[in-house]
Amino acid sequence: MNKRTFLKLIGSATLLRSLAGRLRASTIYCRRRPSDAEWPSEAAWKQLNDAAGGNLIRVESPLSILKTDPESDAAKRLLEDLKNPYYIGDQPGLTQTLGWIDAWATQPSVYAVAARSAQDMAAAVNFARENQLRLVVKGGGHSFQGTSNAPDSLLIWTRHMNEITMHSTFVPQGCERTLPPQPAVTVGAGVIGMQAYTAVTTEGGKYVQGGGCTTVGLAGLVQSGGFNSFSKHYGTAAGSLLEAEVVTADGAIRIANACTNPDLFWALKGGGGGSFGVVSKLTLRLHELPEFFSFVIFTVKAASDDAYWRLIRQFVSYYREHLFNDHWGGLAFLTPDNLLGIRMIACGLDTDQANKIWQAFLEWVGRASNDYSHQERVIIVSMPARRFWDVKWNTGFQMDQRPGAGPNNVWWKTDSRQVGWFLWGMQSLWLPASLLESDAQAELSDALFTASRYHGYEIQFDKGLAGAPPDAIAAARDTAMNPAALTAFGFVIAGASNQGFAYPGVSGHEPVAENAHHAAEHIERCMDHLRALIPNPGSYVSESNYFEKDWQQSYWGTNYQRLADIKKKYDPDGLFFVHNGVGSEQWSTDGFTKR
Repeated sequence: MNKRTFLKLIGSATLLRSLAGRLRASTIYCRRRPSDAEWPSEAAWKQLNDAAGGNLIRVESPLSILKTDPESDAAKRLLEDLKNPYYIGDQPGLTQTLGWIDAWATQPSVYAVAARSAQDMAAAVNFARENQLRLVVKGGGHSFQGTSNAPDSLLIWTRHMNEITMHSTFVPQGCERTLPPQPAVTVGAGVIGMQAYTAVTTEGGKYVQGGGCTTVGLAGLVQSGGFNSFSKHYGTAAGSLLEAEVVTADGAIRIANACTNPDLFWALKGGGGGSFGVVSKLTLRLHELPEFFSFVIFTVKAASDDAYWRLIRQFVSYYREHLFNDHWGGLAFLTPDNLLGIRMIACGLDTDQANKIWQAFLEWVGRASNDYSHQERVIIVSMPARRFWDVKWNTGFQMDQRPGAGPNNVWWKTDSRQVGWFLWGMQSLWLPASLLESDAQAELSDALFTASRYHGYEIQFDKGLAGAPPDAIAAARDTAMNPAALTAFGFVIAGASNQGFAYPGVSGHEPVAENAHHAAEHIERCMDHLRALIPNPGSYVSESNYFEKDWQQSYWGTNYQRLADIKKKYDPDGLFFVHNGVGSEQWSTDGFTKR
């Protein structure tokens, strides 16, 4: 071979490599579906089953009987079961929210690994990566945005990973020289709130920051931030995380804490569930319980619009003066028919103390009996904090009536409307504490009143850490959540859903699109009046609009770029995808095609 021929061959090889590289760069990457020739064979699925300890199951939708045999006894039983969050949680083919108009509807995966260990999870992760499959993770299944389900996918289902271990002196791995021992609890990825509260509070006399709904999974809660009625005192669930065991996209089982993989640890604290890996267990800081929790429940109706504005103005001022502290959580709701409802709860106050705090406000309402009337009996009462989740003490629970159901399978009666609902719309917004300043209260009251003309909404005071103790705020600041939560006194949320069971394709139960669009429009107009108060509005990833605009800024603010960098490090090929999750902008809305 002469020199000229040799150089031509080198040039040709270089050109071919260059063209191949360009071709790869311009090729749209697609995940595989069952209809594709490259979909794994039955033999391959058997190998996954063996690798996952025999825990691979084929997933079916329980809703299918409503289409094939809607008049059967089984179909009628299903419609009743769909009112039970424990039944829904026991079905790998269902989610607690059944869908959202024009957005998504719950659909089963093809297969699920009913994981019992991190090794089972790793087997599923490796199989999905090697076979280019859409991977989805479900624990409690409470995602309003449908992030815990996807058709044509492989599901990692954590329901059976419900072990709970209490520690009197826990130190994260690798932190023996830097962090002191402290009380903690380690929970498996499938543990839900009621299981944790029973073990930690009812039986253990401590407090763990779980969710408000008793069936919310702690793993998803922590990864999204995590609030409940007592967050104003204890801070967020993410702020209480001490350590996580997590399976990353390479199939490695990693420990993440302040000393080991600290970047991944930070991202798991509020960076959004299902974006950075599959959490197999969590260890959370335990807190001391107060002696009492107190409840304040009443609803006032104003006789005119003018009287309603004055009621709102009075409440805003009263909240700032008497309730803006770490004792008070819960919510107030406002409606187009001039109702102000109070459903608030206090940490560390007894009945007499709570009564004294509310006395002046109730007297103000009573002095204007021509303008205001109570729609229900005023309730101000306290109970021992240790008995708050004790089913033998608290009468606010609905019981799981299925044969053989556990005695602690309960949920709050007030949460029943969310079980198996089909959403028409939802929007939310942090309210900065600056709006409570004396020179801003009138403008806030105007906006609250005007917003209520279009749609009812809640102000949730436990979501928003302004007024919380410094240590709670410091812990939350060291998480990935939007920093706007640190300076918010509350969180406004407006939503609407189909009345009764609804699901696309089920005769007689189709979501009412006209009503849904009407409600969504009114929610938009309602929230627009509140957004106008805030230069850079933010929201909470777990309870927000499916169609959130500029969601990166809204959910994570200045933290988003750091989260994106961590995503590239631990999941460079985007194996983990959720709607409006970190890195999801690189994929189609269904997560199957790389943009």
